Amino acid sequence: MIKDLTVSGYLEELSSKKPTPGGGGAAALGGAQGVALGEMVINLTLGKKKYADVEEEMQLLLIKLEDIKKEFLRLADEDAKVFAPLAAAYGLPSGTEEEKKHKAEVLETHLLAASLVPKAVMEQSLEAIAVMDILARKGSRLAVSDVGVGVTFLRSALLGAKMNVSINTKFMKQREIADKLDQEADMLAETGMRRADEIYANVEAALK
Repeated sequence: MIKDLTVSGYLEELSSKKPTPGGGGAAALGGAQGVALGEMVINLTLGKKKYADVEEEMQLLLIKLEDIKKEFLRLADEDAKVFAPLAAAYGLPSGTEEEKKHKAEVLETHLLAASLVPKAVMEQSLEAIAVMDILARKGSRLAVSDVGVGVTFLRSALLGAKMNVSINTKFMKQREIADKLDQEADMLAETGMRRADEIYANVEAALK
């Protein structure tokens, strides 16, 4: 599991020619880092008299971010799990019509599964970006730059995951399902990028 690796161990695995971990897992892990920075901002806000009026809200947001962080880590591992059978499916024999039909059916199943995981990463990224918006406005001013860094990680997770939706839907034969997934991913990306860019701009303005 990715959470059990050291940072150097993970980077060594990522840089190798092994198929996993890959871009999908890296996107999810980037999202987890963005969330962790949000948690740090909250922890620097809690217990301070200056922010007593948002104490309860911050405590609830901390719980929410912890849940999202755990989900990002789960999805990072899940991405590797769904890719393995997809990679194996590409190697299935296709010499006869029956074999071709079987291979196409198996590929379709695994392409769909491999599309749903990064889509879930996109959804989690959007949830986390919404929290970062609150932290940019109500969190400790001493850590506002960390909100900017965190939202940058989440924006990258969002767009990275979108690439992994697209690379799988591209080869799906059930175009109605594939097109629906692409449309949903486009909408998540557009909404998330807009919000992330607004937050980043607000943070940048606060630092000047």
